[in-house]
Amino acid sequence: MSQTRYPLPDLNSLPEDLKAKILEVQEKAGFVPNVFLALARRPAEWRAFFAYHDALMTPETVGRTSGLSKGDREMIVTATSAANRCLYCVVAHGAILRIYEKKPLVADQVAVNHRKADISPRQRAMLDFAMKVCLHSDQIGDEDFEALHAHGFSDEDAWDIAAITAFFGLSNRMASFSGMMPNPEFYLMGRVPKQK
Repeated sequence: MSQTRYPLPDLNSLPEDLKAKILEVQEKAGFVPNVFLALARRPAEWRAFFAYHDALMTPETVGRTSGLSKGDREMIVTATSAANRCLYCVVAHGAILRIYEKKPLVADQVAVNHRKADISPRQRAMLDFAMKVCLHSDQIGDEDFEALHAHGFSDEDAWDIAAITAFFGLSNRMASFSGMMPNPEFYLMGRVPKQK
């Protein structure tokens, strides 16, 4: 099944800055993830979305450090996306999670039940907090921060966990309502060794 509700724009019809970024992603990944074209139908929104995405997911690009690893961030996205039932983001970010964690089974485990996944107690606490932000943010209290602190997370790390969770709540809903489907390439990434 391909995205049909909102046709993907032609790459050559896009503003030069979007086209350049999309070609850069294609060069790195070997394909263009559908989200880049799907959101490009509204260039101003695309720019705002990816600016915030990059600030959260690659904080070093905006001169900020984070107590979360790349794998931690993708784990939050995968768990959040599963809770929000977003096929595109579970498959796409699950692929990236498998690569960063170098564990072919971890994304499936985290998406289904992070409490039974082969992850560290620290990551489990991180995902417990993320799931509470995702499903019951109105109930976050001091005890939730204390649970994170017990695993070495700072209040800034808690902000990162919550911001990633909240941002992908938006992303999940945009992908789901628009009928965005994962690229076939994502399904095998990180599961089998790369062909040389």
